[in-house]
Amino acid sequence: AVHRYQSAATGLKTYTVDDALEAIGFGKFQWKISLLTGLSWIGDAMEMMILSILGPQLHCEWMLPGYQVALITSVVFVGMGISSPVWGNVSDRYGRKVGLTICMCWSLYYGLLSAFTPVYSWLLVLRGLVGIGIGGAPQSVTLYSEFLPVKARGICIMLIAAFWAIGAVFEVLLALWIMPTLGWRWLLGLSTIPMAIFVSFCFWLPESPRFDVLTGKREKAVATLTRIAKENGKAMPPGKMIAYKQNERGRIKDLFTPQYCSSTLLLWFIWFANAFSYYGIVLLTTEMFQAGDDCGKAKIEPSCRLECKYLTSSDYKDLLWTTLSEFPVILVAVEYIGRKKSMALCFFMFSLFILPLYACIGRTALTIFIFLARAFISGGYQVVFVYTPEVFPTENRALAMGTCSAMAKLGALITPFVAQVMLRTSVNLTLTMYCGCSVLAGVASLILPIETLGRGLQESRFHQEDEGQTTTNSSSNDATHSAEQQ
Repeated sequence: AVHRYQSAATGLKTYTVDDALEAIGFGKFQWKISLLTGLSWIGDAMEMMILSILGPQLHCEWMLPGYQVALITSVVFVGMGISSPVWGNVSDRYGRKVGLTICMCWSLYYGLLSAFTPVYSWLLVLRGLVGIGIGGAPQSVTLYSEFLPVKARGICIMLIAAFWAIGAVFEVLLALWIMPTLGWRWLLGLSTIPMAIFVSFCFWLPESPRFDVLTGKREKAVATLTRIAKENGKAMPPGKMIAYKQNERGRIKDLFTPQYCSSTLLLWFIWFANAFSYYGIVLLTTEMFQAGDDCGKAKIEPSCRLECKYLTSSDYKDLLWTTLSEFPVILVAVEYIGRKKSMALCFFMFSLFILPLYACIGRTALTIFIFLARAFISGGYQVVFVYTPEVFPTENRALAMGTCSAMAKLGALITPFVAQVMLRTSVNLTLTMYCGCSVLAGVASLILPIETLGRGLQESRFHQEDEGQTTTNSSSNDATHSAEQQ
């Protein structure tokens, strides 16, 4: 393999994708791609938020016992957990745009079909298929991050998380309007609108230039970067682009090399804890609001196994207030104290604001503390979406996001049985589960080996090794790797 730095000896000017993105900066193109990838986030958030609304409604309308209500939520996360690594592998092998477009088309199709489901069993099947589709939604962050300059990346990925908040808020508003009149079927159908808009405009979406470079398509990558520069009104760097060709991409074993093993395992637990706690507090919100007394917990267990309460207008309004906490709350911290400390801060603060729920507090206080807890755990989720693509190289970044997302879905799969089933047995034990898990995740965040603040995205694990060398020795025998100046 020809070492990337040999060009220094020949005196030829060269540049990398990072150099080009830094020269182009953040501009009109990035705003456009923010909006387009944001639509996939809005669709994902709406499909997730609908779970806390659909459960109480079908519990009453179809007279479902508690475990069947929990299954409606869990089957979605089963689909997401199974499909997330698959979508990651597809995105690493065939392109970020390909993976994201297919998963959004899939989600749109089965999301619409689920609105017409006749019976409970069909609902489980179709919502599981929706889960398989939206398991690929995190690839929008992979794609988006690969178009951003270093200085803008942290803030921009945090801001893209605002689209999740918009989707969650919009779902509650839609439910407040639709549920009393048209019912849950219309809510399911109308919740697919953002995904339909994304699918309509995805032809504009370019492939990641980092992916193109890694697959040997230097000319295509240059064309994409030239297009971005033109839209942003900036000039490309002089010289020729250095292209890294990596034939072996998306291999699970590469996540467990000595360089990445500890990061992989710690991040798997952090993603698990994030989803377990986040979806737990979302489901706890409706469950505890439905308790219907000032204590917020004394009447969690209904007198009859099939006794039910529909969500009221007041419940929807309080749900809306707590959902507003989804908007990014840690924008400043992530760029000043770093990714690791920001994640730890979010986990510890979440635990702190869960503690008052052990006491007998009124509905107003309950709403405030749930708002604050949800704000910090959603902030932690936003930071881990910034951190993960920064740790792993382009050759397996999408797979890393996919496997981390799968661990998150495992946490989300378990949490309905804690927040909706265990809660009816013991409120204190339920709250202890969430507090303990988030404290452990805070510790895990602090012991992560890599702080990525101010660090450029790596093209391959060899690229990172090369940057620490001053000689032209290349040390890889396990993969076809070339760093060619073309």
